[in-house]
Amino acid sequence: MVLSLRPKPKPPGRLSQALTRLLMKRATVSAVEPLAPRFRLITLEGPALAGVTWTPGQKIQIAMGSAFVARTYTPMTWDGSHGRARLLGYAHGDGPGSAWLEALEPGAECDIFGPRPSLDVAGLAGPIVVFGDETSMGLAHALAARDGAGTLSCVFEVGDVDHARAVATRLDLPDAALFKRTPDDAHLEAIAAGFASRAASGASFILTGRAGAIQKLRQGLKLEGVPPGRIATKAYWAPGKTGLD
Repeated sequence: MVLSLRPKPKPPGRLSQALTRLLMKRATVSAVEPLAPRFRLITLEGPALAGVTWTPGQKIQIAMGSAFVARTYTPMTWDGSHGRARLLGYAHGDGPGSAWLEALEPGAECDIFGPRPSLDVAGLAGPIVVFGDETSMGLAHALAARDGAGTLSCVFEVGDVDHARAVATRLDLPDAALFKRTPDDAHLEAIAAGFASRAASGASFILTGRAGAIQKLRQGLKLEGVPPGRIATKAYWAPGKTGLD
């Protein structure tokens, strides 16, 4: 017998149920593929997902048993003609999102809000560098799939390099540069040094993932003279905080 210390979710109230019916799309989990510890490749299907216009970088929010408790994910693909979407989930804590991912099985139903704008990269020119972490790999896959010129490169800070390498390979990102995340952020110095040479060649940067890492790398790019129009940012999480995009 396994004793769970997570509190059981409360049943949704009437207002939550009404908002769910009014604003959200019902989907069924058709596949859950474990790619590495904590990583899940999830396929969602349903009539409500058909005919939807989606652009890489947009987000969806999935209700965690209530319209007032949701977690945000960036779809990797969205097939509007067949009503099918895929996303990569990473469980990096003990909150509702991690509990949902760990317990998820095919056949489960969920309620989705979106897709809607989150990260606009349409105006970025030149070679693109995507920075992020485990929570950013799905976005990187989506952006790489639309990069016909093959000029997009990826740099990730990760907790386990071997696990992240397996996931990156599965997502067709075999050349992604992976840096072991350190408590003192010393690994960001090596990343920033690489960014400096790419900035000099006219690259644009998409900084995602951990808020603290984004802040430091963005400051470094500014010192290198990279104009704001060549930098796009989106923080997905910060230690001890919830509700980030």
